[in-house]
Amino acid sequence: MSRPSTSSYPLQTLSQRSSFSGPSMNGQSNVDDMPSRRTLAVGHGKGKKKRVSDADEQEALLGYTNDLEGVEEDQMIQATGKSKNGSRNIPLQHSLTKSPFPPNVVRNQKYSVVTFLPLVFYEQFKFFFNFYFLVVALSQFIPALKIGYIVTYVAPLAFVLAVTMGKEAYDDYQRYLRDRESNSTRYLVLLPQPACPVPQNVSLPGEPPVSPSLPRPQTRSTPASSIKVGDMVLLEKNQRIPADMVLLTTSEEEGTCFIRTDQLDGETDWKLKVAVGETQKLGEKGVGSVEGNLYADPPIKDIHTFYGILNIRSLTPGPTKEQSIPLNVENVLWANTVLAAGSAVGLVVYTGKETRAVLNTSEPETKMGTLEREVNKMAKILCTVTFALSVFLVALNGFRGQWYIYVFRFLILFSSIIPISLRVNLDMGKTVYAHQIHTDPEIPETIVRTSTLPEELGRVEYLLSDKTGTLTRNEMELKKLHMGTLVFGWDSMDEVAHLLAQALNEQDGAMERRKSSMSAIPGRSRRDMSSRVRDAVMALATCHNVTPVTNDDGSITYQASSPDEVAIVEWVESVGVKLIHRDRTSMTIQSTAGIQYTYDVLYIFPFTSESKRMGIIVRDRSTGSITFVQKGADTIMAKLVQKNDWLEEECGNMAREGLRTLVLGRKKLTESNFSEFDLKFKKAQLISGEERQIQMNKIINDFLENELELLALTGVEDKLQEDVKSTLELLRNAGLKIWMLTGDKIETATNIAISSKLVGRGQYIHQVAKLKTSDQIRDMLDFLSAKLDACLVIDGESLQLCLDRFRPEFIHLATQLPTVVACRCSPTQKADVARLIREFTKKTVCCIGDGGNDVSMIQAADVGVGIVGKEGKQASLSADFSINQFSYLTKLLLWHGRNSYKRSAKLSQFVIHRGLIIAVIQAVFSSIFFFAPIALYQGWLQVGYATLYTMAPVFSLVLDKDVNEDLALLYPELYKDLTKGRSLSYKTFFTWLMISVYQGGIIMLLSLLLFESEFLHIVAISFSALVINELIMVALEITTWHTYMILSELGTALVYFGSMAILPAYFDLSFVLSKQFISKVAIIVAFSSFPLYMIKAIHRRYNPAAYAKVAGI
Repeated sequence: MSRPSTSSYPLQTLSQRSSFSGPSMNGQSNVDDMPSRRTLAVGHGKGKKKRVSDADEQEALLGYTNDLEGVEEDQMIQATGKSKNGSRNIPLQHSLTKSPFPPNVVRNQKYSVVTFLPLVFYEQFKFFFNFYFLVVALSQFIPALKIGYIVTYVAPLAFVLAVTMGKEAYDDYQRYLRDRESNSTRYLVLLPQPACPVPQNVSLPGEPPVSPSLPRPQTRSTPASSIKVGDMVLLEKNQRIPADMVLLTTSEEEGTCFIRTDQLDGETDWKLKVAVGETQKLGEKGVGSVEGNLYADPPIKDIHTFYGILNIRSLTPGPTKEQSIPLNVENVLWANTVLAAGSAVGLVVYTGKETRAVLNTSEPETKMGTLEREVNKMAKILCTVTFALSVFLVALNGFRGQWYIYVFRFLILFSSIIPISLRVNLDMGKTVYAHQIHTDPEIPETIVRTSTLPEELGRVEYLLSDKTGTLTRNEMELKKLHMGTLVFGWDSMDEVAHLLAQALNEQDGAMERRKSSMSAIPGRSRRDMSSRVRDAVMALATCHNVTPVTNDDGSITYQASSPDEVAIVEWVESVGVKLIHRDRTSMTIQSTAGIQYTYDVLYIFPFTSESKRMGIIVRDRSTGSITFVQKGADTIMAKLVQKNDWLEEECGNMAREGLRTLVLGRKKLTESNFSEFDLKFKKAQLISGEERQIQMNKIINDFLENELELLALTGVEDKLQEDVKSTLELLRNAGLKIWMLTGDKIETATNIAISSKLVGRGQYIHQVAKLKTSDQIRDMLDFLSAKLDACLVIDGESLQLCLDRFRPEFIHLATQLPTVVACRCSPTQKADVARLIREFTKKTVCCIGDGGNDVSMIQAADVGVGIVGKEGKQASLSADFSINQFSYLTKLLLWHGRNSYKRSAKLSQFVIHRGLIIAVIQAVFSSIFFFAPIALYQGWLQVGYATLYTMAPVFSLVLDKDVNEDLALLYPELYKDLTKGRSLSYKTFFTWLMISVYQGGIIMLLSLLLFESEFLHIVAISFSALVINELIMVALEITTWHTYMILSELGTALVYFGSMAILPAYFDLSFVLSKQFISKVAIIVAFSSFPLYMIKAIHRRYNPAAYAKVAGI
């Protein structure tokens, strides 16, 4: 039987989303039989991503013949090429000067020159904290409200704004440079060429046919930003594709090309794309002269769906014929993917914001940490207290005179209650935390890109992780081959190579005998060990869709849509059989002895998520024998292979080892069997409607998928990133709920969840896929509500249905589960899940990924972490924190996150305390001195108190640590306390409020009532007691002393006492040096701080914190 021609190659009708050349629709079309174009538009033009069956898809597309008049009348807009719903009719030879479509410009900038200042000011002053400081600063320009030096109020705010604006300007300029580089990348665009009829091959008698000579295409070099819809772009190897385009022709004879989609869907495997058959024949030289138009549906987010029709007019002499060729996703190159090999010409269909890559990317938002929001709330409370206190003091004075001016003056006097220095201290603290993270030798090259969020690392409760490249390396290796009575592990593969070489030598030495035995014994017979190994290896060597690609240096790499297949083919090569050639109709493999075996590919049945298996029918050219080989998931293959007593048990064993299992079977076919199958199968392909797929499946089941000879069970390991298992275990113990969101298959994701220990030993895994009805969702929710310790594995389609119909119930249930694995997720689905968890739980969500498809998810999270990996730096550049491997997350969260949060909480409360205590002193002073709004501490004392006299010791709290690093990582349970937010809460806030009121009252009352009547002496005693009290309070708050802390305490004390000598306006030196002064200050400080020390000591003794128990403090 001769090899089938390319035109009848069945891959085009069997592939789930495949259309290699499209069925040829030659000649005149029957207008009466043509469905309305409006039907097509309604079916998938309203934004609903409804997936139709491939049979329906092909039937619908086949129905659209080449009656262009009807099309134009019904759906297309000839003048502009674009309809209201976004669908388009693109002429192949006419390039519009003014395109109605979006420009092909990449723009990731947040600001323009005009909007920079307004937007930055809005982002800063929309928070109450900053707005309050602005009002206070501006009030000092009104003479009646002026108290002290203007610089005291303006300088800190100006400093904070200057730092923020500088950082935002720098970040946006870097984005501008990246955008400019991307937009200015130049591409070759084909110039419109006159229609050039293809001459018939004319040759003289006895001479070979003469191939037509076509002129080389004329091109112009065009920047990516100038590419328009309708342009034909010539792409070279390793060029990034600038816009969504239909593939017209490639440099490969078969019309195929490989693309890398790592920045679009996160998968590192090369994807096979197929040029339109009719334009492929013209080649790069002639494709520019083709006439016709292309219809494409409106742009949508789904990267797995595309519907279009290419209408072209033939260029052969004679009557002009028109053809309509249906197009689908196999014929399209999406923007931001990379042409991996060869060259290609594509017709631009979608540009700019209409490309799939942009549609799947969300706008970045300005992130604000939980701690900042909490401080903001406390600032509002303090403002209310300040206003109430001001009104209260004016009321006690009887609202005399211009009382409203007094209210405002009191408000400004008490403005230290909300200290403007808090923002400066917190921002400087964040800089210190970022520096500590950046210089940590155990997590090298970690970068803090958003310096406002280090504290959020200490509050994470939900971790959403990508799989490929994040948890795994995406490096597959075949670890085990099980053949029933024969088992080969990774350490005994040399034995497989030996047995295979032995069997192949025997086979080649007795070729005739092998031919006769094959035809005589089609069933299974007794064979020795080596022949069983040979059968298994040769089956693995032929049952795949792998293509060998020759690199520039002459080396060969394997490319396929699944890394599992590449791993198996590489293993087959390691044991002595190498794939050296593969096209759509044949493949050639070669043994180590140099002997080549060529097989004709008769049929391919591709792997789909529904079938979970992949089959192929091949004919050995040397013997003529026909074999059907199939491999697939054990759950499916167990029903198709002959009865056995070992498959189920061994599959379970391999799954527990975290290996991805594939069952391999085969069936030998006679010529008559194959001819009968071929005839019936082709008839079934011509049936219309849903019945076609049913009949095709029935014929496959009847002729092929029954009583398969079980050859082997393979176990492939997807190598995990370094220390992933221990990292996930630590994070789980730290109380994090971990979700894995991946674009991969449900089986693969389940295997990785097991092997990475994301799922605990013995934990029940509940798989959910292909949910269609509300009843099915309700049943799933009822089941999970009774089993809250299970791991949920759900596919993207079912997840979307759950979110559409039962959003509150599903999120409420899913957020209680310890682990959730979502498969087949689009980039926007990942981002939506992150936002939903944030909105529903109000907890901190951290997202981690490494590819361009993870950018939306990372930006949607409270904390985004990007990994610098094989998929490039796109995720790393858009993340808040950039790390080199997943295991660094442990140190980042459990150590740096802990320290950043605890330190900032302590620092912010202490700075508030520092402002409150001086405000209480001022309030007591004003109450006693006739409620006058006069500052007690003026000039330098007011400025120096928040800067030179207290800032260094207070800021040294950013170096404090309650436990050492080893204990923090040894007891991850300590992290759970942080997520409860107890370090900065209303309880701790009001505790510090009471401390401030007590200490401020004691200092002022004792200074006034018990000791001095002279104003200068009151100021000296109370201010000295205040400064020393603050130094003691800092010392009481420190858990672990650092050298800088000791130096700051001693240095500040020396500076303060030294400054007394040079500030005679505030200190009477003779009085300061007297024993009376020293004794009075000592008594006041003792009364203000010693009781607090005793309370703290008793609390530590009888109710120690968890960290104190662990550290033995």
